[in-house]
Amino acid sequence: MNNVMNVAASGLRAAQVRLDNAAHNIANAQTEGFRRGEVRAEALADGGVRVSIDKRPQAGADLAADLVEQRVAANAYVANLRVLQRADEALGSLGRLLDTRA
Repeated sequence: MNNVMNVAASGLRAAQVRLDNAAHNIANAQTEGFRRGEVRAEALADGGVRVSIDKRPQAGADLAADLVEQRVAANAYVANLRVLQRADEALGSLGRLLDTRA
């Protein structure tokens, strides 16, 4: 169960980075010479994900891509939060079951 929770927590952190990066890109879209950041995700061998932000080589905004990125990241955040909630519920149920048998 601990691994599931670690993977979901990793997913939450990755979604937060994606949300923050998209917001940063949108906020700076009108800044002359601004280079967008793009989030790169890498699956880890033991589960979870590692993210990094790469700057685009050329200046310019892509508001459509950043708005889509925000929606995708928000959905990923909710999905990972639900995994944590279900894991917590499962651990609570297991604890109650063990208490009744003790």
